[in-house]
Amino acid sequence: MQNTRRKLMLAFGALGLTAGFATMPAHASDAEDAKALVHKAQTTINAFTHNKDFSGLGAELGKAKGVLIFPKVLKAGFVLGGSGGTGVLLANDGKGGWVGPAFYTMGSASFGFQAGASAAEVVILVRTQKALDSLLTSKVKLGGDASVAVWKKGMGAGGTIDADFVGYSAVKGAFAGLAIDGSVLDVRESLNTAFYGKPVTPSDILVKREVSNPAAAGLLAAVSKVAK
Repeated sequence: MQNTRRKLMLAFGALGLTAGFATMPAHASDAEDAKALVHKAQTTINAFTHNKDFSGLGAELGKAKGVLIFPKVLKAGFVLGGSGGTGVLLANDGKGGWVGPAFYTMGSASFGFQAGASAAEVVILVRTQKALDSLLTSKVKLGGDASVAVWKKGMGAGGTIDADFVGYSAVKGAFAGLAIDGSVLDVRESLNTAFYGKPVTPSDILVKREVSNPAAAGLLAAVSKVAK
Protein backbone atom coordinates (compact mmCIF):
# COMPACT_ATOMS: atom_id res chain seq x y z
CA MET A 1 0.00 0.00 0.00
CA GLN A 2 2.84 2.39 0.91
CA ASN A 3 4.59 1.63 -2.38
CA THR A 4 1.40 2.35 -4.32
CA ARG A 5 1.00 5.68 -2.53
CA ARG A 6 4.56 6.66 -3.39
CA LYS A 7 3.99 5.87 -7.06
CA LEU A 8 0.82 7.97 -7.11
CA MET A 9 2.63 10.86 -5.42
CA LEU A 10 5.38 10.77 -8.04
CA ALA A 11 2.93 10.49 -10.92
CA PHE A 12 0.33 13.02 -9.89
CA GLY A 13 2.16 15.59 -7.79
CA ALA A 14 1.40 18.36 -10.28
CA LEU A 15 -2.35 17.86 -10.46
CA GLY A 16 -4.72 20.22 -8.76
CA LEU A 17 -6.29 17.57 -6.55
CA THR A 18 -2.86 16.56 -5.23
CA ALA A 19 -1.09 19.89 -5.18
CA GLY A 20 -0.19 19.31 -1.54
CA PHE A 21 2.31 16.68 -2.62
CA ALA A 22 4.54 19.41 -4.06
CA THR A 23 5.12 20.93 -0.62
CA MET A 24 4.90 17.87 1.64
CA PRO A 25 7.81 17.37 4.08
CA ALA A 26 10.60 15.16 2.80
CA HIS A 27 10.80 11.59 4.12
CA ALA A 28 13.38 8.84 3.78
CA SER A 29 11.39 7.28 0.95
CA ASP A 30 11.59 10.59 -0.95
CA ALA A 31 15.38 10.28 -1.17
CA GLU A 32 14.99 6.81 -2.69
CA ASP A 33 12.33 8.07 -5.09
CA ALA A 34 14.50 11.02 -6.13
CA LYS A 35 17.52 8.83 -6.92
CA ALA A 36 15.35 6.37 -8.83
CA LEU A 37 13.82 9.22 -10.83
CA VAL A 38 17.26 10.57 -11.75
CA HIS A 39 18.29 7.13 -13.01
CA LYS A 40 15.09 6.79 -15.04
CA ALA A 41 15.61 10.28 -16.50
CA GLN A 42 19.03 9.16 -17.72
CA THR A 43 17.45 6.14 -19.40
CA THR A 44 14.81 8.35 -21.03
CA ILE A 45 17.22 10.94 -22.46
CA ASN A 46 19.48 8.20 -23.81
CA ALA A 47 16.52 6.48 -25.46
CA PHE A 48 15.20 9.70 -27.02
CA THR A 49 18.51 10.84 -28.45
CA HIS A 50 19.11 7.44 -30.05
CA ASN A 51 15.57 7.19 -31.43
CA LYS A 52 15.36 7.86 -35.18
CA ASP A 53 11.92 9.42 -34.62
CA PHE A 54 13.68 12.25 -32.78
CA SER A 55 16.52 12.93 -35.18
CA GLY A 56 18.04 16.31 -34.46
CA LEU A 57 17.18 16.26 -30.75
CA GLY A 58 20.84 16.26 -29.78
CA ALA A 59 21.52 19.39 -31.81
CA GLU A 60 18.47 21.17 -30.39
CA LEU A 61 19.45 20.10 -26.88
CA GLY A 62 22.87 21.65 -27.34
CA LYS A 63 21.24 25.02 -28.09
CA ALA A 64 18.73 24.83 -25.22
CA LYS A 65 19.01 26.71 -21.94
CA GLY A 66 17.64 23.73 -20.06
CA VAL A 67 15.83 20.43 -20.36
CA LEU A 68 12.95 18.86 -18.44
CA ILE A 69 12.82 15.06 -18.45
CA PHE A 70 9.71 13.19 -17.31
CA PRO A 71 10.33 9.41 -17.41
CA LYS A 72 6.66 8.61 -16.89
CA VAL A 73 3.58 10.78 -17.43
CA LEU A 74 0.44 8.85 -16.60
CA LYS A 75 -3.04 9.11 -18.02
CA ALA A 76 -5.00 9.15 -14.80
CA GLY A 77 -8.62 9.88 -15.66
CA PHE A 78 -9.75 6.72 -13.97
CA VAL A 79 -8.23 7.92 -10.68
CA LEU A 80 -8.11 11.70 -10.52
CA GLY A 81 -9.55 13.09 -13.73
CA GLY A 82 -6.22 14.35 -15.02
CA SER A 83 -2.76 13.35 -16.15
CA GLY A 84 0.66 14.06 -14.74
CA GLY A 85 4.15 13.04 -13.72
CA THR A 86 7.31 14.02 -11.88
CA GLY A 87 10.61 14.79 -13.57
CA VAL A 88 13.85 16.72 -13.41
CA LEU A 89 15.14 20.03 -14.76
CA LEU A 90 18.77 20.47 -15.83
CA ALA A 91 20.35 23.78 -16.87
CA ASN A 92 22.98 24.34 -19.54
CA ASP A 93 26.05 25.94 -17.94
CA GLY A 94 27.07 27.54 -21.24
CA LYS A 95 30.43 25.77 -21.19
CA GLY A 96 29.44 22.40 -22.58
CA GLY A 97 28.23 21.02 -19.27
CA TRP A 98 24.96 20.75 -17.37
CA VAL A 99 23.95 21.37 -13.76
CA GLY A 100 21.18 20.02 -11.55
CA PRO A 101 18.82 18.37 -11.27
CA ALA A 102 15.92 20.23 -9.72
CA PHE A 103 12.70 18.24 -9.36
CA TYR A 104 9.43 19.33 -10.94
CA THR A 105 5.90 18.11 -11.48
CA MET A 106 3.79 18.46 -14.61
CA GLY A 107 0.02 18.16 -14.60
CA SER A 108 -2.77 18.60 -17.11
CA ALA A 109 -6.44 17.79 -17.55
CA SER A 110 -5.44 15.82 -20.63
CA PHE A 111 -2.35 15.24 -22.76
CA GLY A 112 -4.29 13.78 -25.67
CA PHE A 113 -3.11 10.22 -25.16
CA GLN A 114 -3.54 7.89 -28.09
CA ALA A 115 -6.18 5.20 -27.80
CA GLY A 116 -4.97 2.41 -25.55
CA ALA A 117 -2.01 4.37 -24.18
CA SER A 118 -1.82 5.00 -20.44
CA ALA A 119 1.73 6.31 -19.98
CA ALA A 120 4.34 8.27 -21.91
CA GLU A 121 7.88 9.60 -21.60
CA VAL A 122 8.24 13.34 -22.13
CA VAL A 123 11.28 15.54 -22.76
CA ILE A 124 10.81 19.32 -22.90
CA LEU A 125 13.55 21.61 -24.15
CA VAL A 126 13.73 24.98 -22.40
CA ARG A 127 14.81 27.10 -25.33
CA THR A 128 14.98 30.64 -23.97
CA GLN A 129 16.50 32.29 -20.92
CA LYS A 130 13.11 33.82 -20.18
CA ALA A 131 11.58 30.35 -20.01
CA LEU A 132 14.31 29.04 -17.72
CA ASP A 133 14.02 32.06 -15.43
CA SER A 134 10.26 31.58 -15.18
CA LEU A 135 10.74 28.01 -13.97
CA LEU A 136 13.01 29.24 -11.19
CA THR A 137 10.51 31.68 -9.73
CA SER A 138 6.97 30.40 -10.16
CA LYS A 139 4.58 27.88 -11.62
CA VAL A 140 4.53 27.95 -15.40
CA LYS A 141 1.54 27.17 -17.58
CA LEU A 142 2.69 26.03 -21.00
CA GLY A 143 0.90 27.90 -23.74
CA GLY A 144 -0.26 30.52 -21.23
CA ASP A 145 2.72 31.95 -19.38
CA ALA A 146 5.13 30.77 -22.07
CA SER A 147 4.87 29.62 -25.68
CA VAL A 148 5.14 25.92 -26.41
CA ALA A 149 5.45 23.75 -29.50
CA VAL A 150 4.98 20.01 -29.81
CA TRP A 151 7.80 18.51 -31.83
CA LYS A 152 6.75 16.83 -35.05
CA LYS A 153 8.85 14.81 -37.42
CA GLY A 154 10.87 17.15 -39.61
CA MET A 155 10.41 20.17 -37.36
CA GLY A 156 13.44 22.43 -37.39
CA ALA A 157 14.81 21.07 -40.64
CA GLY A 158 15.66 24.08 -42.78
CA GLY A 159 13.76 26.41 -40.48
CA THR A 160 13.57 27.80 -36.97
CA ILE A 161 11.60 27.02 -33.83
CA ASP A 162 10.41 30.14 -32.03
CA ALA A 163 8.66 28.66 -28.97
CA ASP A 164 10.02 29.00 -25.43
CA PHE A 165 9.45 25.29 -24.84
CA VAL A 166 9.44 22.35 -27.26
CA GLY A 167 8.02 19.02 -26.11
CA TYR A 168 8.99 15.56 -27.34
CA SER A 169 7.00 12.50 -26.29
CA ALA A 170 7.04 8.76 -26.81
CA VAL A 171 4.80 5.84 -25.88
CA LYS A 172 6.59 2.51 -25.66
CA GLY A 173 9.52 3.98 -27.56
CA ALA A 174 7.49 5.36 -30.48
CA PHE A 175 6.78 9.01 -31.34
CA ALA A 176 3.56 10.13 -29.63
CA GLY A 177 3.13 13.89 -30.15
CA LEU A 178 1.28 14.52 -26.88
CA ALA A 179 -0.38 17.91 -26.54
CA ILE A 180 1.40 19.52 -23.59
CA ASP A 181 -0.02 23.03 -23.98
CA GLY A 182 -2.08 23.87 -20.91
CA SER A 183 0.16 21.77 -18.68
CA VAL A 184 1.39 23.31 -15.44
CA LEU A 185 5.00 22.92 -14.31
CA ASP A 186 5.75 23.35 -10.61
CA VAL A 187 8.64 22.72 -8.21
CA ARG A 188 8.61 19.42 -6.28
CA GLU A 189 10.06 20.81 -3.07
CA SER A 190 10.03 17.58 -1.07
CA LEU A 191 12.19 15.74 -3.59
CA ASN A 192 14.63 18.63 -3.88
CA THR A 193 14.99 18.61 -0.09
CA ALA A 194 15.38 14.84 0.06
CA PHE A 195 17.91 14.63 -2.78
CA TYR A 196 20.17 17.39 -1.45
CA GLY A 197 19.66 16.81 2.27
CA LYS A 198 18.31 20.28 3.06
CA PRO A 199 15.69 22.74 1.78
CA VAL A 200 16.88 24.28 -1.49
CA THR A 201 15.29 26.26 -4.28
CA PRO A 202 15.76 25.67 -8.02
CA SER A 203 17.89 28.83 -8.07
CA ASP A 204 20.13 27.40 -5.32
CA ILE A 205 20.59 24.27 -7.44
CA LEU A 206 20.83 25.60 -10.98
CA VAL A 207 22.09 29.19 -10.69
CA LYS A 208 23.99 29.55 -7.43
CA ARG A 209 25.07 25.88 -7.60
CA GLU A 210 25.21 25.67 -3.84
CA VAL A 211 24.48 21.93 -3.74
CA SER A 212 25.27 18.80 -5.70
CA ASN A 213 24.73 15.06 -5.40
CA PRO A 214 26.99 12.39 -6.90
CA ALA A 215 23.88 10.37 -7.72
CA ALA A 216 23.27 12.83 -10.57
CA ALA A 217 26.66 12.29 -12.21
CA GLY A 218 25.43 9.70 -14.70
CA LEU A 219 22.50 11.84 -15.84
CA LEU A 220 24.61 14.97 -16.23
CA ALA A 221 27.23 13.08 -18.20
CA ALA A 222 24.59 11.52 -20.45
CA VAL A 223 23.05 14.89 -21.32
CA SER A 224 26.46 16.47 -21.89
CA LYS A 225 27.40 13.63 -24.22
CA VAL A 226 24.33 13.81 -26.44
CA ALA A 227 23.98 17.63 -26.54
CA LYS A 228 25.77 18.63 -29.74
